[in-house]
Amino acid sequence: MLKGLSIKNFALIEQLQVSFDAGLITITGETGAGKSLLLGALGLLLGKRADLSSVKDNSQKCVIEGTFAIQHYNLSSFFEAEALDYEDETIIRREILPSGKSRAFVNDTPVTLQSLGALGVKLIDIHSQHQTLEVTTNDFQFEVLDALANADREIDSYKRGLDLLKKKEKAVAVLVSSQENFTKEYEYNAFLLKELEEAQLQKGELITLEERYEQLNNVEEIQERLSGAVSVISSEEIGVADQLNTIKSNLSKIATYSNTLATLSTRMQSVAIELDDIQESLTNELEKLEADPQQLEEVGQRLQVLHNLQVKHKVTSIEELIDLKDQLSDKVSKTESLSEDIATLKSEIEKIQSQLDDLAGKIHHKRKKALPNLVAELENILKALGMPNASFKASLHLQEKYLPNGKEVLDFLFSANKGASYGVLKKVASGGELSRIMIAIKAILSRYAQLPTLIFDEIDTGVSGEVAQKMADLMMDMSKNLQVFSITHLPQIAANGQSHYKVFKEDINNATVTQLKLLNQDGRVQEIAEMIGGKNISESALLHAKALLKLN
Repeated sequence: MLKGLSIKNFALIEQLQVSFDAGLITITGETGAGKSLLLGALGLLLGKRADLSSVKDNSQKCVIEGTFAIQHYNLSSFFEAEALDYEDETIIRREILPSGKSRAFVNDTPVTLQSLGALGVKLIDIHSQHQTLEVTTNDFQFEVLDALANADREIDSYKRGLDLLKKKEKAVAVLVSSQENFTKEYEYNAFLLKELEEAQLQKGELITLEERYEQLNNVEEIQERLSGAVSVISSEEIGVADQLNTIKSNLSKIATYSNTLATLSTRMQSVAIELDDIQESLTNELEKLEADPQQLEEVGQRLQVLHNLQVKHKVTSIEELIDLKDQLSDKVSKTESLSEDIATLKSEIEKIQSQLDDLAGKIHHKRKKALPNLVAELENILKALGMPNASFKASLHLQEKYLPNGKEVLDFLFSANKGASYGVLKKVASGGELSRIMIAIKAILSRYAQLPTLIFDEIDTGVSGEVAQKMADLMMDMSKNLQVFSITHLPQIAANGQSHYKVFKEDINNATVTQLKLLNQDGRVQEIAEMIGGKNISESALLHAKALLKLN
């Protein structure tokens, strides 16, 4: 509910601050007094675009601020989704700077106009004769019917299921498209993979093979060199081993004469031991060596296979070939598993569709049961509002297609007069009739749903007498469940307001400004008497005003 409104430097409003209570609030004033300015200011709070031309003094900032009590609106999740601080008493502020730039804040947090608009529709619902076409839309008609059908839980489940269905169908479409693309490459990828798998690649294999190939390819030279080395070491005449032994013997005989000689003797013993070990290793290598033309050919062929694969795939190592093999294996595996994945998704889609069909059936049953009650209530209210022959023909038709809120289409036809043919509302109902239908629908909704603050902007135009009183009673009844504003020219409605405000113009410092004031009892009598009889208030008009206010 709107608890307070502050307007500064907007159009003809210089400074205005007003508080509002719950219930029915009526606003009256002469044509041109500035009632539309209040709606314009509220429109900015609800996310409409700002216009520098609406600022009273272009050198000053225009500020409009509204305070809303929102504890009963279940908006915590909305505030969380928009990253806003939730407060039971929320303040919305809109600023228009002299530069023309506009800013918006919710509880002092900057917000976009899109976010502000999304919040605004949850707080205030403005209706005028020019804004009643909403009642002709199928979405709105379903909204009213669903309020009576009490199918919120089923509809919420259906919408979640429909969102999931769309995601699954999109996933299937992506997989099918991928399958088509992968299938084109599948055979080639599978061929390359098979070739790499048959190569039985091993990390580090290339170095080992190249070393073995060099050894086998040069076996004779290696044998000759090794044999020569062993001969030099072990020759009885000039062998290195015998010479070292002679040196070792000489040094050992003089090792006791000094530490230096002892060290040299020890080092020579180490050299002799190392030479013996080298000789043994050379002999072992020589004994192992033998020419093997067959193995040489096999190693050469293996190296050629690896070299060809490297050239083919433009890589320089076995490790890169192994990585490529893994990538191809993944692609081939994905292609082979896509059919299975698609089948799994289609099975999941069938289950979701079955659940949606079940929910749609339950929703249809509840709607079908509530539809006659909606028609009866509408016709009864419209009869009281001066449309005794107004009647509706409403029917539901199940469809195969999954629609946003179920699987059915609602035909909502209207006839205002006896014998007149039925037609869709926007074609057969006049502006005044749509206004009354809208009031009737809002009256019904107020009993079944938590509605935002309702503002009726001269929606009662063209109504008078007993019908005006019935409309006033209807608004009063609605205000038991929500805050209702009525900007009106009808004394019957003005008198029903639990709070009554007057919009008027006055000249201050050679400038015309719009003011808004809360009327006391005497002020209400004067205002309503003037609405009845004009500026020259007669005694009968005063008596009539007091009667409407139940002061007699």
